[in-house]
Amino acid sequence: MTVTISLMKETDWADVARIYREGIETGNSTFENEPPSSWEKWCEKKVNECSLVARADGAIVGWAAVSPFSTRAVYSGVVENSLYVATSARGKGVGAALLEELIRVTEAHGIWTIQSRIFPENTASLRLHLNHGFRQVGILEKIGQMQFGPNKGQWRDVVFMERRSRTVGN
Repeated sequence: MTVTISLMKETDWADVARIYREGIETGNSTFENEPPSSWEKWCEKKVNECSLVARADGAIVGWAAVSPFSTRAVYSGVVENSLYVATSARGKGVGAALLEELIRVTEAHGIWTIQSRIFPENTASLRLHLNHGFRQVGILEKIGQMQFGPNKGQWRDVVFMERRSRTVGN
């Protein structure tokens, strides 16, 4: 599978939302119960110049984006990442291609730390992040309670990970 990565555009929104929904349905990707209702709502919480999509054979098969960690100026170079791969494309290198480009793009925009909170059951995402220079900082125990789906009411742990740039903010 040949994967190309490009900046996310408004015209990509339907595919991004579809892939996000596939991740939500696993019960091991996010505390969210649905994607944002519109492209505009999506953009309100993202660093849009760092939002990416992956394409294979012309179809969007994954996406990656970052959200600011804080609105305080001191943390302007710290973000939290999200990365989702379509069910049909998992295990084919899409996640690796997206994360490599996300690291490059965020560093080009002055971001020095990418954080990630991953459910321990999502072993593929944990492995992907470790393979791309993230380190496990710790476990946030029972940090949130599932509000939907088969895990509704369950308190969930997340693995807190971060990647500190070797080139930005040193």
